[in-house]
Amino acid sequence: MKKYALVEIGKPLEELDFPEPVPTGTQVLVRIRRSGVCHSDLHIADGYFDMGEGNKMELAGRMQLPMALGHEILGEVISAGPDAVDAPIGKTMLVHPWIGCGDCAACEEGRENDCLDMNALGIRRDGGYATHVLVDHPKFLVDIDGLDLDNVTHLACSGVTVYNALRKALPLLESEWLCVMGAGGLGLNAVAIAKAMGVSNIVSVDMDTDALSAARDMGVSEIINAAETPDVIRALRKLTNNQLLAVVDTVGNEITSRNSVEALLKMGRYIVVGLHGGTFKMPLPMLPQKALTVRGSFVGSCKDLRELIELVRKGNVKSIPVTTRPLDQADATLQDLRDGKITGRVVLSTDV
Repeated sequence: MKKYALVEIGKPLEELDFPEPVPTGTQVLVRIRRSGVCHSDLHIADGYFDMGEGNKMELAGRMQLPMALGHEILGEVISAGPDAVDAPIGKTMLVHPWIGCGDCAACEEGRENDCLDMNALGIRRDGGYATHVLVDHPKFLVDIDGLDLDNVTHLACSGVTVYNALRKALPLLESEWLCVMGAGGLGLNAVAIAKAMGVSNIVSVDMDTDALSAARDMGVSEIINAAETPDVIRALRKLTNNQLLAVVDTVGNEITSRNSVEALLKMGRYIVVGLHGGTFKMPLPMLPQKALTVRGSFVGSCKDLRELIELVRKGNVKSIPVTTRPLDQADATLQDLRDGKITGRVVLSTDV
């Protein structure tokens, strides 16, 4: 087993060799073929989330270093433990990485993404920047037979995250608008999936011209370049004719949160999935006076992922821009992502 691992917080990934893992119990061993590179991997590599006002959520104590990052994983099931009933040996499957403790009410209800003690792949233990990964149970494998491997890998995080958020943000009337804050991998997927779910009026907000061009290609009705717009709130109100009822914030910083809640219509819904950080502040009277819903949404369940894959099978979800690179470019890809050089998603491949 080869993995490109985080050995020390804040340092470049290192190439390490380990014996091939042996699955036990209900575990299955997956030979990784694709692994998506997510912006969250930067936070994990840095070892903290920005909680605002100088505060940090430290991650070092929660990770098993050295650890392969990467939680968007697709690969071939090559072996299984003795209790892994009906393990699909020989099949290439998408891995649901959001594995919970298995004992809490959320896990028992199939909502592992709501577990308070998650043991997610690539976040608390080895993930996809490797040649192999152990998955706890065959139930976390999703059939993607017949679908393009490069275009389906990122659905395990980027796709299912915004699918779950959109289910909270919708429905919308034909005259009402959805705003997607951010046009990175999450934001572009949000646009594609929202279109497939029947949303007609979508405005994309970002500071990057190339990202906004990609959003146009994905089918948004309007774009706002926040770097060139003095008053984003006023622009949002004008473009949507004061009919902005839902925002999915794939950035999640102080500026996008303020712009969202100020621009929303009464009874509006603000759904946050982005983790860029900072604090969320708003005048308390605004909540009842505008009857706002402010809600966080964290990744998605395995059920959500299966539903999303079925939506993709229908052919209505447009693929976001995806670039494929060899696995050994994992660290360089993280740096390119940090430097804003990536539009859409990069998928690391062991097949090249």
